[in-house]
Amino acid sequence: MAEADATDTEDAVSVWQPLGEPVFRAMWTAALVSNVGTWMQNVGAAWLMTSLTTSALLVALVQTATTLPVVLVSLPAGAIGDIVDRRWLLLVVQAWMLISAVILSGLTAVGATTPWVLLLLTFSLGFGTAFLNPTWQAIQPELVPRKELPAAISLGAVGFNIARAVGPAVGGLILAATGTATVFFLNAVSFVAVFVVVYRWKREPTTSELPPERLSESIYRGVRFVRNAPALRSVLARTVLFIAFASAIWALLPLLVRNQLHLGAGGYGIVLGVTGLGSAAGITVLERARKHFTTNQVVLGASALFGLVLVVLGTVHVVLVALVAVALGGLAWISVLSSLNTAVQTLSPEWVRARTLSVYMLFFLGGMAVSSLGCGVVADHLGTPMAFVIAGVGLVVGLVGGIHWRIPETDGLDLRPSGDWFNPRTEFEPPPDTGPVLVSVEYRIDPATADDFLAAVEKLGRVRRRNGARYWNVFRDTETDDRYLEVYLTGTWMAHLREHERVSVADREIQSRAVSFHVGDEPPQVSHFVSGTDENQFDSEET
Repeated sequence: MAEADATDTEDAVSVWQPLGEPVFRAMWTAALVSNVGTWMQNVGAAWLMTSLTTSALLVALVQTATTLPVVLVSLPAGAIGDIVDRRWLLLVVQAWMLISAVILSGLTAVGATTPWVLLLLTFSLGFGTAFLNPTWQAIQPELVPRKELPAAISLGAVGFNIARAVGPAVGGLILAATGTATVFFLNAVSFVAVFVVVYRWKREPTTSELPPERLSESIYRGVRFVRNAPALRSVLARTVLFIAFASAIWALLPLLVRNQLHLGAGGYGIVLGVTGLGSAAGITVLERARKHFTTNQVVLGASALFGLVLVVLGTVHVVLVALVAVALGGLAWISVLSSLNTAVQTLSPEWVRARTLSVYMLFFLGGMAVSSLGCGVVADHLGTPMAFVIAGVGLVVGLVGGIHWRIPETDGLDLRPSGDWFNPRTEFEPPPDTGPVLVSVEYRIDPATADDFLAAVEKLGRVRRRNGARYWNVFRDTETDDRYLEVYLTGTWMAHLREHERVSVADREIQSRAVSFHVGDEPPQVSHFVSGTDENQFDSEET
């Protein structure tokens, strides 16, 4: 389903409304089943390793094998998700994970699984997850109208948290009743459910007259887009500020449950279940909060609440109080992450969405991995309760970042292709790899409005850089006080043609604002130049 009119508002949207879309409902249900299978798999793999070896290192490497692929291939995965058909990529990845899970189940059933085989196949499953996640999230705007996107993302987060709560418990029961081979087999079955749903999805094809980007170029363009998008950089900064302290709850909660609350494995399952229930309740609270507060205010408030939860967990070791605290923590967690994820998706045009999501996930998961290590070190030296208190205080202090890195509102931001930037007229057709390409735009500006023009064209410069320009600047004629020259460079002729294709409606509005200061009967004069020599290729960043 194509994005709806960008003028739609979220006020009339129920948090459950996306489930009324048949394709989204099927995808959401399949994802829930698959995530439950994944958490069952994690429990089974960790337990199996303890029976295969007494090495604490090998046991710890199970978690490493699960998460390391995300760090290694997140950026390539996002790039591939933007340059190939996303439906077919999802099918290939699901098939890969299905085969890996079936092999692991079969080897375990016949007693042929060794520690290193377990690690290899766990890494294989993690590799598939790393490729799956950016593309899976990038297709969400295709499944629901634009106004339902925040609710759809919230529902996705709820499904994940429900799976986090249910999966380990179910996996533990099946593990005790039938063994690890059955757990691995059921995880394989969960991939079949996703495969069938994706296969039946009739995705609207995306059209482009240009060939796909090369992988290296695609990664480079994605990183450049994020670097030159201040709004996205603010979201990433807020993600790091939050996850650096909030991840303490996932890193240290098992120790707190065992040593301070004096509960066993069953009690830990209950605590996780209550956290999941808090997350489920959180989407209703978040729906109401969005009607009265900005996204920035929601993230600030939820982060403050999460900081308070961490402090309470570190100081009050009463089971009932802890259950109330983790329920509120689940509510705050989903409020923050849903808001950040929604911001990334609504600030990213279609052509680069999977790449921006992969960068976001790299910051999120990488930050969680580093932070978890830091929390462990602090807990070893100062104790688990003090580590919780320090994390809570740090999260509250980090809220000052909300003053500098504000999360922008995206209502009315239309990132659909404008469709009115046609390819430049040429007397000859430059080869696609010819470059660099210099584009100049000559403006005539009334000196009285020069400052306003420079402010407007600076915003246009950000658009040029985001969409592919390697260098951009504005020059003023020393002989004529009303003549300005905007100049930017792209690497190749093909890269410049891609710029024309990627201009969004919002980009067009920014350009129109800059052009509105031009005086004269004729529009600004635009010229294109291609390099006449291969000996001096331009290869520098913008200044």
